[in-house]
Amino acid sequence: MEIYPAVDILDGRCVQLVQGRPEAATVYGDPAAWARRWLEEGADGLHVVNLDGAFGRAQKNADLIQAFTRETDAFVELGGGIRSVEDAAGWLEVDVDRVILSTLAVRSPDVIRTLADEFGSVRVMAGIDARGGEVMIEGWERPAGGYLSWAERFEDLGAGSLLYTNVDVEGLQQGIAITPVTDLLARARVPVVVSGGISSSGDVHALREAGAAGAVLGSALYAGKVRLSEAMEAAHAAE
Repeated sequence: MEIYPAVDILDGRCVQLVQGRPEAATVYGDPAAWARRWLEEGADGLHVVNLDGAFGRAQKNADLIQAFTRETDAFVELGGGIRSVEDAAGWLEVDVDRVILSTLAVRSPDVIRTLADEFGSVRVMAGIDARGGEVMIEGWERPAGGYLSWAERFEDLGAGSLLYTNVDVEGLQQGIAITPVTDLLARARVPVVVSGGISSSGDVHALREAGAAGAVLGSALYAGKVRLSEAMEAAHAAE
């Protein structure tokens, strides 16, 4: 199981939000410095989110993100503001290893097949942001149907992996909700990376035991509630 620290970027700064609300942002400073720190501490890769893109300002932070992805050969997955095939292809051509398609995947599902055919399924991740079992799109504002049905559809279209975010617990630093994760893992045929609520090495251990391929650490990591070394140990512990 792999651990991906989140590097969420809003207005050029590394931030963490609570429940996806920009007005609830805690600012942590230079995104590139945090990216370097997490990689130096042994992270398996980086989970980069262009929050300005997610809120409709697609080109903001692009130069900043490209600058620090160019300087590392570490694995980088990126989401936020990808609204077209061209947006996704642009990122895949500038040192991003995998793009995360969320709202776009729901609005135009065939984009997954188009990108998988051109770049390979392994570089296309479908984002499943769910609240109460419903996929949420457009900055988690609009429900779009059951998360398990969308997971199956994304797989059928060629997504090489899924990012499941439990919006109900995201950013609260109060632990994961394991049942919706295990329900998804029981159905999924591709690797699933889990985000939302991961606040302890115990949460990481539970996800590994359930069969998750990876975990994204955000608010609890930045707040010091869980250390990256602890999460890595739980993720990589011998069976």
